[in-house]
Amino acid sequence: MAAPLSRGLANEAASGVVLLVMAAIALLWANSPGAAAYEALWTTPLGFELGPLSFTRDLRWWVNDGLMTLFFFVVGLEIRRELHAGELSTLRRAALPLAAALGGMIVPALIYAGFNAGLPTAGGWGVPMATDIAFAVGVLALLGKRVPPALRVLLLALAVIDDLGAIVIIALFYAKGFSLAGLGVGVAGLGLIGLLQLLGVRSPWAYVPAALLAWAGTYASGVHPTIAGVAVGLMTPVTAWWGRERLAQVTAEVGASLREGGGLHSAIATVEAGAQEALSPVDRLQHALHGWVAWGILPLFALANAGVSLGSASLQDGGLRVFLGVSLGLVLGKALGVWGLARLAVAAGLAAFPRGVGGRALWVVAAVAGIGFTMAIFVAGLAFPPGPHLETAKLAILTASAVAGVAGLGLGRLLLPAAAEASTTD
Repeated sequence: MAAPLSRGLANEAASGVVLLVMAAIALLWANSPGAAAYEALWTTPLGFELGPLSFTRDLRWWVNDGLMTLFFFVVGLEIRRELHAGELSTLRRAALPLAAALGGMIVPALIYAGFNAGLPTAGGWGVPMATDIAFAVGVLALLGKRVPPALRVLLLALAVIDDLGAIVIIALFYAKGFSLAGLGVGVAGLGLIGLLQLLGVRSPWAYVPAALLAWAGTYASGVHPTIAGVAVGLMTPVTAWWGRERLAQVTAEVGASLREGGGLHSAIATVEAGAQEALSPVDRLQHALHGWVAWGILPLFALANAGVSLGSASLQDGGLRVFLGVSLGLVLGKALGVWGLARLAVAAGLAAFPRGVGGRALWVVAAVAGIGFTMAIFVAGLAFPPGPHLETAKLAILTASAVAGVAGLGLGRLLLPAAAEASTTD
């Protein structure tokens, strides 16, 4: 189990660097003499016409509502896997990250609400609730061997629950113009996926039309269409058709056939099919899509959305409250919520620290949890209409994420021993 986890963490850390570069490019571009070209690029209309049917949206919409559905699909796959055999498979294992994630969502929302209650900007309470796993893991990677493996696993589990919470909030509180008919179409798409699974259809491509139907129906219903990606991910099977024993048996039979002069082409085809069938659909799809999401879709999202025009951001007309609510919610709310509720759960006997992780190490996770970026910017785009408040919220997210990253790195060097031998009794 350690090798896939290490590869996944390395991939997340490296993709975090790419995200940072893309965000910097977007920020510089949006505040350069080429700012008009930046905005013109992302407002370029794209679509299609088929007889009387016409569907046209700007390029930023296709990134945020279209491509980001694949990101949410991969998130759904990760949640499904963790619920089946990971850190969320039993209540005892999930108790600590669950408590930490709940604290990291509730306290930031309360801080934001404290600054904006009763104002037109009150709807932005969901913005500071999210953690960006790529950047957070990247900070832990910079700490090297100081970080015990269990601490990385805790951060990953916390981020999975955090993503699930953000998805629920998007679905329940940021839906616009709800349509029951559209929801019916989306449910029909999910039902068709279930039917294909019952019929034993194995090709992933066979599910694409049904997934597109679910996406279109969800969009028409007023619920953000990326929720369809999560739903499809959660429906993906977690058990392999063959499994380890069947693969070993078939491989042995192929080897025996080759030694007896059997055909090479048929042997290769059997082994290739076995390699596919030995992995569960969740593992196979996550492996196939994770690179595209981490190295393509998320950097493109950062380039499209991190271009905050500093001249457009404003601390007037409620802007200061938005900035303080988001930035303090991420930096202070996340840290206090994650650490406080996790420690409370341990003190109450509802959860236990894993080996090598204690209260001092928990502060590091609590600090880096304040890096919001991808999901926070995504929610901000739903909470605020285009204008000064949205730009101010994005600026607060970028500022807070930078502060949280530096704080996490500093706390890691201060609190984590170089040999990564943190006491569980601290």
